[in-house]
Amino acid sequence: MPQSIRCLINLVEHLLPSHPLGHTSQGSVLPLVIIMRNRLKYALTYREVISILMQRQVMVDGKVRTDKTYPTGFMGKCSLSTSSTNENFCLLYDTKGRFRLHSVRDEESKFKLCKVRSVQFGQKGIPYLNTYDGRTIRYPDPLIKANNTIKLDLESNKIVDFIKFDVGNVVMVTGDRNRGRVGVIKNREKHKGSFETLHIQDSQGHEFATRLGNVFTLGKGTKPWVSLPQRFSNSTSSPCSCYLPAALTNGNNSLDVLDWVKI
Repeated sequence: MPQSIRCLINLVEHLLPSHPLGHTSQGSVLPLVIIMRNRLKYALTYREVISILMQRQVMVDGKVRTDKTYPTGFMGKCSLSTSSTNENFCLLYDTKGRFRLHSVRDEESKFKLCKVRSVQFGQKGIPYLNTYDGRTIRYPDPLIKANNTIKLDLESNKIVDFIKFDVGNVVMVTGDRNRGRVGVIKNREKHKGSFETLHIQDSQGHEFATRLGNVFTLGKGTKPWVSLPQRFSNSTSSPCSCYLPAALTNGNNSLDVLDWVKI
């Protein structure tokens, strides 16, 4: 693709339509019009996107959305159900730190991983927690703390399970220059009056450091609870992933998070 065309595409996605108030910042979400028109290519124009949404066939996190500027953030589940197709996508980061729509199965589209921002007590001592995507859930498990990851059932809006934020778990970086990298937490440094620092190691043995607020826990140990995108080479019949080469060389198409490497 010519350099001029790539610059034009980047310019178009920077000029995003504003989304409703109350959601995350502008740079950390993708509106539905960009997903349907620019990424999935289901529509050619702005009006075609509106026509598709008005048929009430697009769902975000288990709810029908007709607002063309409705934002979808990290780990958001976008589903398209028509008479001819039934597709589900999860919004993740690639190794370059850009949004990528990853196709998922129906079972995975029924739940969502959410990072816990805070756990507090409201009126009459009712406990509740806040998640990174603006959700408020009352009466959570007392063992759930800030920075943990919960597995939320999108149909019942209840917590099914949770992952403790601890050394040895697999995480994905969601901010700063290492955004999109996946690895295992090796060390946690606490600095009084400053930001906590995490040291993360990928499958190639490369270690990097980032702030605690830039990390999203994906699973317990080295096993992620969600599937991660793969790449396939056109020159060979076997899958050749730039993220997980070690996991795919043994004939197993399952994705081990330790082999997700930034290139």
